[in-house]
Amino acid sequence: MAKKKLTHLDEAGRPKMVDVTAKADTARVAVARGSVRMQPATFKLIKQGGTAKGDVLSVARIAGIMAAKRTPDLIPLCHPILIGNVSIDFSLDEANSIIEITTTVESTGKTGVEMEALTATAVTALTIYDMCKAVDRGMKIESIRLVKKSGGKSGTITLE
Repeated sequence: MAKKKLTHLDEAGRPKMVDVTAKADTARVAVARGSVRMQPATFKLIKQGGTAKGDVLSVARIAGIMAAKRTPDLIPLCHPILIGNVSIDFSLDEANSIIEITTTVESTGKTGVEMEALTATAVTALTIYDMCKAVDRGMKIESIRLVKKSGGKSGTITLE
């Protein structure tokens, strides 16, 4: 097996942006997930739209979309790319007081959108936390991960 190396380091070990100039444009999709675990009373407030700061899930969705578009401003060596679509969906697990976030990012370009999907998921979760921390300091942001990506040389990779 060929030894893998970090793509964001040059031969001298200095940070570098990966050169994607010669790569072909392809359709790219990445799906990321994460969750926020909270007290049942907090979950009920969110579900009913009863927090003092307003509709938590709508605000969190907008924050996540904005975050996907700003990823290269947050992650130093990410390429600025044209994003065609960002969708953020919520699955409400009332029995366990968990909100699962699923983010899908789509683009046509020379590089993937995994970082955009992961960043959007993280910021969506952080926004839920921020909007509810006054009533529940014990919330937990959990398991932010890439679940699928497609496009480019590596094709489709499904991790769960």
